[in-house]
Amino acid sequence: MASSPQLQDRPRVLVVGGGYAGLYVALKLQKKIANAGGIVTLVDPLPYMTYQPFLPEVAGGNIEARHAVVSHRMHLKQTELIQGRVTSIDHANRTAVVAPANGDDPFEVPYFDIVVTAGAITRTFPIPGLAEKGIGLKTIEEAVALRNGVLDRIEAGSLMTDPAERARALTFVVVGGGFAGIECITEMEDLARAAVQNNPRVKQEEVRFVLVEAMGRIMPEVTEKQAEWVVEHLRSRGMEVLLNTSLDNAEGSLKLINLPGKTLAQEFEADTLVWTAGVQANPVVRSTDFPLEPRGRVRVLADLRIAGDEGIVENAWACGDVAAVPDLTGSGLPDGTCVPNAQHALRQAKRLAKNLWASRWDKELKDYKHKNLGAVAGFGQWKGVANIKVVGTIGLKGPLAWLAHRGYHGMAIPTVERKVRVIAGWVVGFFAGRDTTQLVDLDNPRGSFVAAATPAPKPAAATAPAAGTGAAKESVPANSK
Repeated sequence: MASSPQLQDRPRVLVVGGGYAGLYVALKLQKKIANAGGIVTLVDPLPYMTYQPFLPEVAGGNIEARHAVVSHRMHLKQTELIQGRVTSIDHANRTAVVAPANGDDPFEVPYFDIVVTAGAITRTFPIPGLAEKGIGLKTIEEAVALRNGVLDRIEAGSLMTDPAERARALTFVVVGGGFAGIECITEMEDLARAAVQNNPRVKQEEVRFVLVEAMGRIMPEVTEKQAEWVVEHLRSRGMEVLLNTSLDNAEGSLKLINLPGKTLAQEFEADTLVWTAGVQANPVVRSTDFPLEPRGRVRVLADLRIAGDEGIVENAWACGDVAAVPDLTGSGLPDGTCVPNAQHALRQAKRLAKNLWASRWDKELKDYKHKNLGAVAGFGQWKGVANIKVVGTIGLKGPLAWLAHRGYHGMAIPTVERKVRVIAGWVVGFFAGRDTTQLVDLDNPRGSFVAAATPAPKPAAATAPAAGTGAAKESVPANSK
């Protein structure tokens, strides 16, 4: 174990994960803890928080990638930041092991309180070829790569003359019919439509979009009637919606099977395969001594303290997607816990910060209770669906739902600075249109410089002709005589 870097020697509140929940916990506690003589320390492998509801719009070219993330350094001025990954937690001894992002040796970080907000990661299945061919939509890097990939495939496909190669390049498949999958495929289709309009070598009917969903319906967060309307809307835009269907193999061509009979539904080739079929709690919690529930989430009470069968774990807290937070409204998941979404993560983080601070002064802790306000989704410009729960339930679709989607998320992204950037970008896009400029070679930014800086190979020296061979005579022009 390497020696610890120059960490502050003060009672520490260690926040594991700098996503939506972790960012807000640190924001709400940093000043109070510092004034009391302690320090809030946030550990995350990334230097920013990603506002994941905006990833489909980043992939669709409607939001600048940097505007969908919130810098830790810029907004957590009184927080001690460590760019690295917590690999294990020994709460009995109040220490966590951190592996720095720069590859240096791991080191221990002592703490007084710990807050686990490590979020969730993409959940996959052992499908042959998925790891090699697929891409998720969980990070800003994936969203940027997906945007550039769609534009690249359309441009490349427009030059292909082989029908099979052209069809493969212009086929885009999204697996998963939840909010992320639906928003992803609709934003991609909107982007592709705009790109095709600017490219006379491609016709819109050549571009194929396929949505694959294992369940018998999509978007469980909205009503059955709304879900049916969404399917009709997707099909009206030329997209294929395959329900009760799963991806069986991605090696070579994609093999889709019907459920539950497991018969072959379709088989075709596609260069673009996006996986949005669910998430799972960050596996770091398996390397702790905290109690977990069957789905791998940390067990917590309604006041967000970690607790197991043996009682409350002192000075340990958790919230967000990594925690099984009881839903006291009765409108959560079938197991009685809150739905893992940004709406709950934000409010849980604020309640956790208040309760942790109250615990320092032996004050009463309050339970987290928030009734879901509904769900909003955007399907590209002026298209969307919403299920808003205020007084009763208001169902919206089309332009009004799209405006509700943008209004809610424009206000929900953390910090005023980011709200201004995002909304300003939307205003510019309203007048200037969608930006379909492709950025190339992001995975190899030094390629052109290396080629320019590498000395060209010297030409091979000419071989002198052997004496008396007549080669010299053959090189004399015929009219020299």
